[in-house]
Amino acid sequence: MNTHIEKIDSKKPEIEKIKLAAELIKTGELVAFPTETVYGLGANALDKNAVKKIFIAKGRPQDNPLIVHISNIKQITELVRTIPPKAEKLIRKFWPGPLTIILKKSKIVPNIVTAGLNSVAIRMPKNKIALKIIKESGCPIAAPSANSSGKPSPTSAKHVYEDLDTKIPLIIDGGETEIGIESTVIDLTTKIPRILRPGKITEEEIQKIIKITKKSHRCKKTKSPGMKYKHYSPEAKIIVVNKKISLKKIKEQYEKDGKVKIILEKEGTKNTAKNLFKEFRKADKEKVKTIIIRGLKKEGLGTAIMNRLEKAATKIID
Repeated sequence: MNTHIEKIDSKKPEIEKIKLAAELIKTGELVAFPTETVYGLGANALDKNAVKKIFIAKGRPQDNPLIVHISNIKQITELVRTIPPKAEKLIRKFWPGPLTIILKKSKIVPNIVTAGLNSVAIRMPKNKIALKIIKESGCPIAAPSANSSGKPSPTSAKHVYEDLDTKIPLIIDGGETEIGIESTVIDLTTKIPRILRPGKITEEEIQKIIKITKKSHRCKKTKSPGMKYKHYSPEAKIIVVNKKISLKKIKEQYEKDGKVKIILEKEGTKNTAKNLFKEFRKADKEKVKTIIIRGLKKEGLGTAIMNRLEKAATKIID
């Protein structure tokens, strides 16, 4: 299969390019496209055969559920049993945007999308290209990150091509993504809602809208992407340094094993989030053996960044 890359204007997406992507979705094919978080690999969420292609292309375990993306509020009504008041409050405040909400699913959602669970993860992205593709396709789109399973999430079309060339027919190139890490995921199927994956929308922001628990979530089955497997990992070892010590001293300790690189040392939290996966991929191209990065305070967006680092880390120095 030849993988075609179609560049598109992120501010004024050309309708013919949107239709090209939508037609592929309609016929049961896969399309990679940008969202505000990372690039997604999309298929018609109501077509189980199309969804199966996502797992094959990514090499993703089928016990890891997918997020379903919608372009308008009306679409959610057919995907879930009910929309509780807490969900309505979050939707009004944060949609479209990087918040995924887990609700009890309706029968229309194929089990392959939800890994056999009775719940479904849904979000409405805040990206013109993504919204227009979903709308033009006329169906909700299941879309995990458009990378090989376990590798750093893609924040550009180039990253997608590196992982999925010859595996998918089309990549819509809308430039680099704005946020750089995946959406916040909140579970509303429990008595007290829980954040299962931190993201750009923080616990503090959500607490202002609804009450949530701070207890860690444990369940027999994975209810959200990013919970179960080691994720976001480059080939290089990752050393996260929380201790107040010179990163150069840590670097010296690992240089005997090969090339060592300190990344994002003086970046703010926002830029660290935007560039984290990009730096991981860059290090692999440079044949870096060990990446060293300073840990952040677990507050606000820093919580989401540390979640990704801890998932990818070989060692954490406290």
